[in-house]
Order: sequence, then C-alpha cells, then structure tokens
Amino acid sequence: MKIDWDRRTCARRGHVTYAPDDPRLRTRLHARTALGDAWRCLRCGDFALGEPHGTGPACDAPLVPRGKVLRDLFVLRFLALERAVRGVFIVLVAVAVWKFSNSQDAVRRLFTEYLDVLRPVFRHFHYDLDHSPVVGSVQKAFGYRHSTLLLVAGLLLAYALVELVEAVGLWYARRWAEYLTVVATAAFLPLEVYELTEHISGLKIATLVLNILAVLYIALAKRLFGLRGGRKAFDEERHSASLLEVEESAVLVAARPAPLP
Repeated sequence: MKIDWDRRTCARRGHVTYAPDDPRLRTRLHARTALGDAWRCLRCGDFALGEPHGTGPACDAPLVPRGKVLRDLFVLRFLALERAVRGVFIVLVAVAVWKFSNSQDAVRRLFTEYLDVLRPVFRHFHYDLDHSPVVGSVQKAFGYRHSTLLLVAGLLLAYALVELVEAVGLWYARRWAEYLTVVATAAFLPLEVYELTEHISGLKIATLVLNILAVLYIALAKRLFGLRGGRKAFDEERHSASLLEVEESAVLVAARPAPLP
C-alpha cells in the first residue's frame, strides 16, 4: 500500500498555511466556506480552516518538505536514530574499557574466580570454557597495558562522537552530515568485510548490508559528489516539489498570452 507521506505528516504535526501578497496566487490558495476562511496546506494540499500561519511575499514562504523529499527525510531520521543508539552504546563501551584499565588486576582476579566456578557447570553441558573464543578474548585483554587500554577508550570516544554528530546532522537533514555519513560509513566497510572473514554472524551481515544501503541511498538520493546532477539538481528537485512553486508556475502559465492563430 502506498504511503501518503504528506497527509501522514500533517496528521501528526498539523497543516502549514501561508497567504502570499500576490493576489493571483493568494486566490489559488484561499477559499471561503460557510465555516470561515480556509487556506491550502503547503504540504498536503488540503484546505484548512483558520488564519494562515504566515503572510508576505511568496519568496519568503517556508519551503515545506513534501512528497519524495518528505520520504527521504523520514529515511534520514531513521538512520539518525540508528547512529544515535550506536553512538551511545560505543560511549558505554569506552567507559567500561576506561574503568577496566584502572582496575585491571581486580577484574582479572574476579574473572578467574568466576571461571573456576563456572567451568564444571559448562563441562557438564560439553562446553569447554578454556577453548571459548569469548573467554580467550577476555584473557587476552588482561595482557594489554594500561596506556593501550586508555588509547582504545579514547579512540572509541572519538568514534562515538562522530556517530552522534552524524545523528544530529541527519536528523536536521544537513548536507554536511550526509557527506560525513557517506565518507565515515564507507571508510569502515573494508573493516566490516574483514571481520566477516574472521567470524560470520547474522548481526555483522545485517550491519554490513545496512551500511552499504545507507551509503548508496544517501549518495544517490541526495545527489552527493556531483551524482545525478549534484547540488544544483537537488535544489531544483526540492523546489519543484514545493506546492507554492507549483501554484506560481500555474499563475504564470495562466497569465501568459495565448499564441496567435
């Protein structure tokens, strides 16, 4: 079923109306009803009762996202939420690594004690903890120097900061954030592919596919790096989707003199 993004957004946020100074254009956006004046919504095109939210020259009217532009904004905000969740998770991991670096010996002793207790239990289920990849990774971490762990925590915080900046920029549909997302995500794709060669998991595959789709979608839909006409074509497409732009074009066509026979 096709989603009507315009009416869906208006139902959630309300209509956006504007009364332009140009009387010809004003007439196309205004209607008188038995219940009072109604103005055409710049997003969904329906007439809404009440005073307009703004008035003035047509060039000062708000550029309201609608149609394909509104759908793209929804996708960007989904990616923004995904980046925000990932950024918060990485911050928590960085904090855990920092705390571990300050109490490495105590954590090692606690881990060894718990491992001795759990080893017979897991052996009963025919699972050898001494050859477990997870246990091996934890034991390997105990051998890292304090300075190395601090460096890892710092790098994780820097990575989390990039993710959170991406999230904020994508939520507000900033073009610089779209470039940052494409570059940063594409830079980590080789690492994600390498991790799959080491160990395959459903989560790693899903993350890789999501990141590849995000790079392709943002680069193509937003016409980044000169693709599909670049910034100029993107701005023209956005303005062509504006209801006010459409009505202005209709007024100009109606005012154009008919060709002589």
